[in-house]
Order: sequence, then structure tokens, then C-alpha cells
Amino acid sequence: MSTAKLSQKNQIVIPKDARQKMKVSAGDTLIVHTINGITLLYPKPDRIASALQSLATGAYQNSYLKKERDAW
Repeated sequence: MSTAKLSQKNQIVIPKDARQKMKVSAGDTLIVHTINGITLLYPKPDRIASALQSLATGAYQNSYLKKERDAW
């Protein structure tokens, strides 16, 4: 685990090991999300739809999906 210090200009430097794990470099855009006082940083994907596409995979059993689709 690494640490970062907030500068007088309210800026931080993301430690090298974190940048490498996130696969980001200078000029990349990051998404900053804060939940209950915890801040998450992650690289902004080129296409949001592609990033969300497989997010819910396995959320429903196949039998449930078939039943719902047949109801249409």
C-alpha cells in the first residue's frame, strides 16, 4: 500500500505502483467516485457501454430470464 499527500493546491500524485496497476499514464482521464467517505479512482473507459456490458453477468438464473422473456 502506498500513500499520497495533498499539496497546498489540493493536488495529489498517484504513486507509480498504483498507476501501473491501473494502467494509466499522464493525460488519461480518471473517474472519481466517493461513497460514505471512501474515494475510488478508476480509469475512464473509452466506451461506458462496453464497460457496463458484462457487469450484471450471472445476476439472474437462466430459468428466470427464459420465464421473463417468454412472458413478453
